[in-house]
Amino acid sequence: MNKTAIKNFAVEARVMLINAVTQLAYEFEVTENGTNDPAQESVNGRSLTAAEKNQRSQLIANIRQNGFTQTMEEAAYTWFNRFIALRFMEVNNYLPSHTRIFSDESGNFKPEVLSDAANVEIDGLDKELVLELLENQENERLYKYIIITQCNALNKGLPEMFEQIGGWTELLFPRNLLREDSVIAKMITEIPEEDWRDQVQIIGWLYQYYNTEPKDKVFADLKKNIKISAQAIPAATQLFTPDWIVRYMVENSLGRLWAEGHGKPDDADWKYYLDEAEQEDPVKAELEKIRAEYKNIQPENIKIIDPCMGSGHILVYAFDVLIDIYRSCGWGERDAAKSILRNNLYGLDIDRRAYQLAYFAVMMKARQYNRRICSPENQPNLANFADVMGADTDMLSGSIRRFAEQFAFADTYGSLMTVTAPADIDTAFSDFMPTFGLNMRQFDMMMKIYKILSQKYDVVCTNPPYMGGSGMNVKLSEFVKSKFPDSKSDLFACFIEKCGQLAKPHGFYAMITQHAFMFLSSYENLRRKLMLKTTVNMAHLGARAFDEIGGEVVQTTAFVMTGHIKDYKGTYARLVDTVGENEKRDLFLSGDKRFAAKQENFSKIPGMPVAYWVSENFIRAFERGISIDSISDFTGSQHITANNDKYLRLHWEIDANKVGMGKKWVYYAKGGDFRKWYGNIELVVDWSEGAVQYYKTNSTSNLLAEKYRFKEGITYTELTSSVNTFRYLPPVCIFDKKGPSIVSVKKLWYCLGIFGTKIAPLYFAILNPTLSTQVRDVKNLPIIVNGEIEPKIDEIVKENVEICKQDWNDFETSWGFEKHPLI
Repeated sequence: MNKTAIKNFAVEARVMLINAVTQLAYEFEVTENGTNDPAQESVNGRSLTAAEKNQRSQLIANIRQNGFTQTMEEAAYTWFNRFIALRFMEVNNYLPSHTRIFSDESGNFKPEVLSDAANVEIDGLDKELVLELLENQENERLYKYIIITQCNALNKGLPEMFEQIGGWTELLFPRNLLREDSVIAKMITEIPEEDWRDQVQIIGWLYQYYNTEPKDKVFADLKKNIKISAQAIPAATQLFTPDWIVRYMVENSLGRLWAEGHGKPDDADWKYYLDEAEQEDPVKAELEKIRAEYKNIQPENIKIIDPCMGSGHILVYAFDVLIDIYRSCGWGERDAAKSILRNNLYGLDIDRRAYQLAYFAVMMKARQYNRRICSPENQPNLANFADVMGADTDMLSGSIRRFAEQFAFADTYGSLMTVTAPADIDTAFSDFMPTFGLNMRQFDMMMKIYKILSQKYDVVCTNPPYMGGSGMNVKLSEFVKSKFPDSKSDLFACFIEKCGQLAKPHGFYAMITQHAFMFLSSYENLRRKLMLKTTVNMAHLGARAFDEIGGEVVQTTAFVMTGHIKDYKGTYARLVDTVGENEKRDLFLSGDKRFAAKQENFSKIPGMPVAYWVSENFIRAFERGISIDSISDFTGSQHITANNDKYLRLHWEIDANKVGMGKKWVYYAKGGDFRKWYGNIELVVDWSEGAVQYYKTNSTSNLLAEKYRFKEGITYTELTSSVNTFRYLPPVCIFDKKGPSIVSVKKLWYCLGIFGTKIAPLYFAILNPTLSTQVRDVKNLPIIVNGEIEPKIDEIVKENVEICKQDWNDFETSWGFEKHPLI
């Protein structure tokens, strides 16, 4: 698949379409800052037809509700979605007329529907009008008429993708589509036709790349401290999941649910399915009870949801797996496809664009198995939160009003919402709705969302949005703090909790998220909750699992969980040391780097990190050892000047007579480069009375507590891309957060010796596998004191410190420098 070509087209198409619809709006005298009078009878000296006047009035109403820019965006993506849907259908010969809309049979930009316009069969096509336009050689007008008629003809079977055209979007139908440089021409000539045969891939990538510029703007705004608005959330968080990861998640959740009760279907090609680790007898007995329930499940009873469905990648592959399951029970593909749409698949998204594309992708997958499936009675259980916005609830009352008001911020909260309803909601609302302003679509979508969120699922599978608290708008931030206090730091973590709530007690939920929840202290309470679940298996991906994301920032993991089974051994594939989608996939398939671990063992480690790859002996050290915290003053406090340029200097910039305890300047430990045992103290900090008063009273500074000042201890560099190096801290210093320190250590030399070994970094990698080693990580390192060898260790460490001190003092940058060693 040529992703470069797809990206170039999608980015350019968005700009072209926005410009095109904006120009058309201007031609109808509808502008961003104009009066925009809906009663206007003419534009630019031309009288409006009745249809045009009505469409223009609709356009103005939409602008008044959503704003000009948002309305132009909506018009542009509506036509983009329709064009790519028509292109997909013509390439795969899914159009009822079997006549190509944009190309000829050779794939050239030469619409077959125009060259054969006199004979084409499309429901609703006025043959007399077609002949008239042909005779008058009005090709552009004819082409517009055929495309709109084709879209309307598809409305009956695919209403959510091809809404009936006749309103304001028709008024903004792009012109000059037959030109060689039109958006359609570029779609045909720039994207290879074979790419359109891979349904999920082409739709997903087009959606992601269409959002490229909006996403860039969101992150540029974040640098200016502009939070992410509800409208910008989809662009900021949408990320197309690599195909192999989708297959891994679906096969090990939906596939496993079926396989553990009925066995894997003989013809199922589930190559990412992980066999279970060997379990102990009590665990086997418990599993037998659970799997007895799975045996009673029939294909039509399985419910699977993707609460953040995006363009539908997960749901479409789940459709294939469900077909495998139905076939294994003797179902024919045509009937199975109908049942899957009606009974099995559920999906939600906040973005209407994504919803349309997911809907289309699922329907086209169904069409693959049943060519007559596109009909009103065969519609999937999908919904979006955008379509409930703007509902007028002022005139409603009682429980009906309370129900509708729950959706006031639905496009912000999305599937994290919990919706309740009165028992008589269907009849009560149908009585009130025509009178008090809720339109039918809003009501239908509210009811769909309510019903989808109110039931429990056998399988929950999703790639949730990733958004840290710093990017959240006020409403979203307040909501997650209130509803998800243990996972509020990022939306992905909130969704881990929500997916667990949506799943049945022994249902499966599969996700790909950032791996931060496995280790960081901010998620410790979340991990404690997850101890009540069982990790069935995990593909720990690490950095660069998505080829679209460079760098080390987004480190991910994909996992499958179920209800708690005591002492269950989960299977973990450790893929963190490889780079790239394909490389991680190949390592996963190789069967290498596999580990079996009990969830209960993680609780034996301080902070409960998900350290699945460590040995029993490794964990036992935490049970046998003592912590540094118990034999030292280890503080989370540190000195902060809040103005380093003013208050910090290199010591050689200051008169040596003014540096030292009791003087204006004192030595300052602030981390530094890789260096063991001794050194890196080059800075001094202003310790005058005025400066100390400033540190004490300024809101952004911090004065190091007196009991930690000028004490002998151990210091290190907090942030490093390699391993941390620990050094002796002379009793003449204070320190800041970049050089956190341990003081008053009862076994100082012994502890420093342990920090200097190759073992300590292995433990730090468990306690916190990020680039920043926190105070609590060092504090939790287990120390096993061997009294017999302790004196010898102390002697060796002191010697190492002395050697490194001499080395440090051999250079002029040291405050202990006397002369160069070569002199």
